[in-house]
Amino acid sequence: MSGGDPSARTTGGANVSARALARALELARGPRLLCIVGPTASGKTDLALGVAEAVGGEIVSADSVQIYRGFDVGSGKPSREEIARAPHHLVDTHDPGDPVDAAGWARLAEAAVEDIRARGKIPIVCGGTFFWIRALVLGLVEAPAADAAVRARHKAIVDERGRAALHDELARVDPPSARRLHPNDTVRVSRALEVYELSGRTMSDWQAAHGFKTSRFDAALVALEHDPAKLTERIAARVDVWLAHGWIDEVRRLLDAGHGEARAMGSVGYAEVRAHVEGKLPRDELRDAIVRSTRVFARRQRTWLNGTDQAHARVEWL
Repeated sequence: MSGGDPSARTTGGANVSARALARALELARGPRLLCIVGPTASGKTDLALGVAEAVGGEIVSADSVQIYRGFDVGSGKPSREEIARAPHHLVDTHDPGDPVDAAGWARLAEAAVEDIRARGKIPIVCGGTFFWIRALVLGLVEAPAADAAVRARHKAIVDERGRAALHDELARVDPPSARRLHPNDTVRVSRALEVYELSGRTMSDWQAAHGFKTSRFDAALVALEHDPAKLTERIAARVDVWLAHGWIDEVRRLLDAGHGEARAMGSVGYAEVRAHVEGKLPRDELRDAIVRSTRVFARRQRTWLNGTDQAHARVEWL
């Protein structure tokens, strides 16, 4: 595990309120599985580290970019110092071309949680990929299996007309799923379209029918509350630091290494930096483009978190 740049962390434990930390500690010491969720840049890592150090816990990352080797700066990957403060699981475990979906991550996370508990430690799940955490806690919809031909056709649409075109098609047939998914998340956008094309039912219909009524873990989900303007400030500060610590060079190295088709390369921020590296976005517009995209993503995350009404996946805002 390589770990990120320790100086690239823009927030510290002091930014987590004593009240929030106390509540998270109370939940971590109970029988439930503590899951720290919330919008990007809200301070999840700081809270998880504070809890882990206090209770002798270990952190299970639920981040769909941090899981990949080489995607370090722009994912906020924990530094070596942070990893030394609390062991981390499912960070830097896969090569960029390895496909990791919610079901696969949930299996790995379940094994990590069981291993941590078997050693008398407390597991703390932490990350912004809420769909993965929900898969761990509630399971997944048993929708039609993947179809290579359908996915190849979707890839051709993205290659020829861009990610937005595929997202527009999803918005036409399944508006609820389109509202939930960012246009850059072509893997999930393609999957939602695939389910509709193969079954004639939208992914949102499948999910409504599933209901996520059976819990696999008794979990306590918490998130840190921020005023939208304050969160935007935190996002902007983080972008500035990451750009100053080599994000552009990192993306250039990843592209030179042949990882342009990696799923993580389409994530928020990485997509914009790639556009700059490829000469499609001027340097003086890059910072603001990333902040805008990240702000939209954070708003989508919050909407999704607040839209979960299942008792075992309801979020408590601290």
